[in-house]
Amino acid sequence: MKTIRVVAAIIKAVNEQGEPIIFATQRGYGDFKDGWEFPGGKIEDGETPEQALKREIMEELDTEIAVGDLIDTIEYDYPTFHLSMDCFWCEIVKGDLVLKEHEAAKWLTKAELTSVDWLPADVTLVEKIKKNM
Repeated sequence: MKTIRVVAAIIKAVNEQGEPIIFATQRGYGDFKDGWEFPGGKIEDGETPEQALKREIMEELDTEIAVGDLIDTIEYDYPTFHLSMDCFWCEIVKGDLVLKEHEAAKWLTKAELTSVDWLPADVTLVEKIKKNM
């Protein structure tokens, strides 16, 4: 089975009430259209995961991020490929999170994290994020 290596940005901020919030995006294309995910994408040859994440977020959301600690590497078998996803805490450096490829996006509080229909690989990460919010 083919392995696809990707990175995901767990972008955190604080809302007006002082609660931590996480940015989630809804896919606008492909087999998993309409599923919710953490933004990111494929690692290209010669890139570190951190470089790939900065490039992908700039391409997809027109936003510059700072990449923090690795939360986890998720290994997940989809029907036609194996996904290996490095997931990092991130913060916005500058930009307004402009949706270029996604259908929708929202900021979620800890209580709201399970309110969207996450893609299967992303589901496994949600509990770890909740524990660290």
